[in-house]
Amino acid sequence: MKVTQRNRLHRLPARGSHESGVIHSILDAAFLAHVGFQAHGQPFVIPTLYGRDGNTLYLHGSVASRMLKELGGGIQACVAVTVVDGLVLARSAFHHSMNYRSVVAFGTARPITERDRKVHALRVISDHLIAGRWDDVRAPNDKELKGTAVLEFALDEASAKIRSGPPKDEPKDYARTVWAGVIPLVMEPRSAIPDERLADGTHEPQYELPWRNESAATPSLMPSSAESKSA
Repeated sequence: MKVTQRNRLHRLPARGSHESGVIHSILDAAFLAHVGFQAHGQPFVIPTLYGRDGNTLYLHGSVASRMLKELGGGIQACVAVTVVDGLVLARSAFHHSMNYRSVVAFGTARPITERDRKVHALRVISDHLIAGRWDDVRAPNDKELKGTAVLEFALDEASAKIRSGPPKDEPKDYARTVWAGVIPLVMEPRSAIPDERLADGTHEPQYELPWRNESAATPSLMPSSAESKSA
């Protein structure tokens, strides 16, 4: 990933990366982006789903979408994606933090008008959310494709930032008898709720959720007696 004035990391650069592999892995661990742009003197930040294919993000929505209309006109945009992995509780209010993985990308988006490329982009977005779902459902027809805008956003100017690990307190605060540590947060799907109008004989499929995070479990806030003695 090239480093420019826009994606250069200034604050806490040791937490950052311009490596494509790092950036792609974070994007693959989430599915919601916030897109920032300015139109007619007014700034906007709009949440939207996305899909990644190589070094390209695909965005989609109604052709009536103000965001997609403006982005399709070639204005500059900023796309941000964040995965929150935990709340970091320190011994002082000042040093509370969170563990996270984030990506910020700058650039311009281009509309996709060719039918085959449009369908491919929509499939990428679908598989990014629920792998295998596209093969089960009815594909969009010509009318639906006409009413859907699809944009591609190149990840040429992007950077990642990551915070992990325990709180970092001032040396004098470590003697305080206040609990400190990390409360992991996990994005976990719940049991599916079937539509009341399912056709007879329809069974719930077992789809893969590419963004599912099973890397942490929520711990108790209170240490065990053995932990207390060894602390």
